[in-house]
Amino acid sequence: MNTNKIQHVSSPALRLPLSPRPNPSGAGAKLEVPEAKPLTILRASKSSVTIEDTIPQDVFEQAVDQSEALNDQVREQFVVGGRLGEGTYAIVYAGYYRQNPEHRVAIKKIKLNAEFKDGIAMDAIREIKFLQELEHPNIIKLHAVFSTKDQNLSLVLEHLPYGDLEALWKNKDVAYGAADIKAWAIMLANAVWFCHANHVLHRDIKGNNILIGPDGGIKLADFGLARGFADPGRPMTNQVITRFYRPPELLYGARYYSGAVDIWSMGIVISELCIRNFLVPSNTDIEQITAIEDIFGTPTDADWPFVSTLPLYKMTFDPANIKRPRPHSWWLQTMGILGSDGIDLLRGMLTMNPLLRLDSQRVLYHPYFANAPRPTMKEMLPRAGGGLKQTAEDHVRMESERVERFERGDKVARKLDFGAMRN
Repeated sequence: MNTNKIQHVSSPALRLPLSPRPNPSGAGAKLEVPEAKPLTILRASKSSVTIEDTIPQDVFEQAVDQSEALNDQVREQFVVGGRLGEGTYAIVYAGYYRQNPEHRVAIKKIKLNAEFKDGIAMDAIREIKFLQELEHPNIIKLHAVFSTKDQNLSLVLEHLPYGDLEALWKNKDVAYGAADIKAWAIMLANAVWFCHANHVLHRDIKGNNILIGPDGGIKLADFGLARGFADPGRPMTNQVITRFYRPPELLYGARYYSGAVDIWSMGIVISELCIRNFLVPSNTDIEQITAIEDIFGTPTDADWPFVSTLPLYKMTFDPANIKRPRPHSWWLQTMGILGSDGIDLLRGMLTMNPLLRLDSQRVLYHPYFANAPRPTMKEMLPRAGGGLKQTAEDHVRMESERVERFERGDKVARKLDFGAMRN
């Protein structure tokens, strides 16, 4: 097992149940880069210069043999079971450790796609990178990576047999209350805090990317759009985060943003648990801005300085139709299950101006989590989020979304180079 991961450790006594602290950051501290797990990927590069041209043939062949031997050692640790689900771009199998059949896993086999360099989407490489670096109780665990004899890449993931949060709130046969929502909210907040504390933006938080584990705990999944925090002054793409969960600054075209984008998405997820419906559904980006402004009001330079300078702001701004945010009574009526402190937290997470939005640490320290009712113990939480079939469908969907993003021409690096992940 890779020992260079950023692992959680025992946290100091705090007033609130925070996640374990990450590796220290700042001057003199270095984020350890994990050793690459053995994998063999079909070379699909069209470059006229290959690696064989740069080193002696016998040395190259020996390195290939060693790589394949290591890959075989990893692959032999697992037994692949029945097929759980299949899509155009991925197949999900049940599996388990050969030495411990009780230790079950999900094996996601990513099919080679000729459209991508090296046959797989850059998003899949991003996910491997970040899941190798991060280890936390509320983040899906990547056990191993290996290639098969047909050169398809397989990810061995944590076994999460109870579906996802979106499927759970859609299931009207499942009843849950305020304490359950608080438990899910604090687990999600812990996962996001851990990502941000380790300088990682998730950039695709939504209900069906939050999977339910066998112990009732939730796990943040799909790190295909994740990236490290940008250097100051370096632009990032705004074509990230599924539309229903995309914050206003990205919809207005911002290229400079922070972890506040994940906080907005998290707030939308918690809102959906309250109302058991989508909070701001839409069919287009313009409709999404309208849906957001219908609830949160039209931002102006008075309450969000310089918002009018964002590239897409003027496309939707109508000075004759400036909308006012919904009153507090609307929040009490719609989100009343959270109580007054929960509503205060939610409104802090869903503040239009990202500079005024709560950050991940302030979310965790909010009085909502310390006040009654206490969060439900995870072992007692409802788990009917669609079952194992839903989990498999989630993994297949994630791969389909990656290819769709590629086909839309999103500006992401497509070289098999972890150091080039800049968008």
